[in-house]
Amino acid sequence: MVYKDKKHLIKALIQKEDTVLDVGFWGQGVLYDSQDWPHRLLKEAGSQVYGVDLMYDETKVFPADHYQKTSAENAHFPIQFTKIFAGDVIEHLSNPGQFLDACYRLLGDTGSLIITTPNTFNLFNIAEKITKREPTVNSDHTFYFNSKTLACLLRKNNFEVVSVDYLYTLDTDFKPSWKKRFLDILYFLVSFITDKFTETLVIVARKKI
Repeated sequence: MVYKDKKHLIKALIQKEDTVLDVGFWGQGVLYDSQDWPHRLLKEAGSQVYGVDLMYDETKVFPADHYQKTSAENAHFPIQFTKIFAGDVIEHLSNPGQFLDACYRLLGDTGSLIITTPNTFNLFNIAEKITKREPTVNSDHTFYFNSKTLACLLRKNNFEVVSVDYLYTLDTDFKPSWKKRFLDILYFLVSFITDKFTETLVIVARKKI
């Protein structure tokens, strides 16, 4: 399946009764006052929504005890969650295994971990690998993932993959280059044939009990 954007993804995977932890909620390329801010969408979709990030404006989030300024690897809350949403976070981390350990501790036994991350073999990366020595990478990214490597990492940290899907566009506030706009058209056309070259992976996993 290819989700159109994070709004479509959240609507499909988050239920009204869910208690959600949004990891890296302040970033994700969309400003807090945007209608497309993923954290806003999660709060509209779920029952209670918590957040963790290294930095954020404390005057813009409430209630205060639902938020923590800390790394994804070190989050601690006195409750367990039915959903943990990690949107474009895991590729930034120094210790993704430690992050998954934290998720295992914070997630209820029947809950789901939702991870989005750039697809290593998306059309943009392939096109840039042809024309350059290495594709353009966000300067804060520490890892490339595909569905196999991420599934392996999850298994090694006591999770099992429930589904592997894709996300068509991130809908960031940044203006895309002409190359990116052209590739977005190709993404759309190619998605009718195969989803494997789509920009972003969506992995849903659950705890091994």
